[in-house]
Amino acid sequence: MKLIKNKVLYVTMIAISVAYIVYVVSANLFFDPQATHFLSHKTSLNHSINVPVWLNVLHIHVIVACLAIVTGTINFLNKIQRKYRKFHRMNGYLYILAVFAVCGTSGYMAPYATGGRINSMAFNLMNIIWILMTITALIQIKRKQVNKHRKWMVRSYAYCFTNLLIKFLTFVLYDVLGMQYDMSYTSAILGTILLNYSLAEIVIRRVYRIPTHLGLSKNIN
Repeated sequence: MKLIKNKVLYVTMIAISVAYIVYVVSANLFFDPQATHFLSHKTSLNHSINVPVWLNVLHIHVIVACLAIVTGTINFLNKIQRKYRKFHRMNGYLYILAVFAVCGTSGYMAPYATGGRINSMAFNLMNIIWILMTITALIQIKRKQVNKHRKWMVRSYAYCFTNLLIKFLTFVLYDVLGMQYDMSYTSAILGTILLNYSLAEIVIRRVYRIPTHLGLSKNIN
C-alpha cells in the first residue's frame, strides 16, 4: 500500500511539474514575452527598471527554473537512484547549478519586486534558504548519509514551486477574495514561505519516515 501511495505521489508531482513548465514557458516566452501584465502591477519600487535587461534575466530565470524542476523530478525516481547512480550524481550536480542560477537571477530581480522592500527582502531570504538547503543535501550525500540527503533534497525541491504557489495564492487573494493586489502579492509570498516548509515536511514524514538503504559503495564521489 505504501508503495502504491508513493507512486501516486510521484506521478502527481510529475503531472504538476509538466503542467507548470508548459504554463510558465508559454506565458513568459510566447504569449507575453514582454511581461506587460506582470510589469503593470509593479508599484512601490525603490529602483527604476531597465526593462530590456530585466526581461533577459527573467527569461533566463524561467529556463533555469524549469531545468531545476526537471532534474529534481528525475532524481527522485527510485530506479534512477538504484540502477543509474552515475547519471543520478551528474543530474544532481546539474540540479545544483540550476538552483544557483535561479537564485542568482532572482537576486537580480528582487530589488524590483512588486510591493517594494519587504517583498525584495523575502525573495532574497528564500534564495539564501534554498541555496543552504541544497548545499546541505550535497554535504549529506558526500558523508554517505542517504536518508538525510533525501530529506534535504525534498526541502530543497519544494522551492522549485515557489513561483507557482505565489501565483496561486495571489489569484485566490486578489481575483477571488478581492484584496488589493500589493497586499495579495505580499501575503502570497509570506504564505509561500510557510507552505514550502510545511509541504516538504509532510512529504518527508509520509515517504521517508522509514530509512532505506541503497548499498552505496565507498566510491560515491
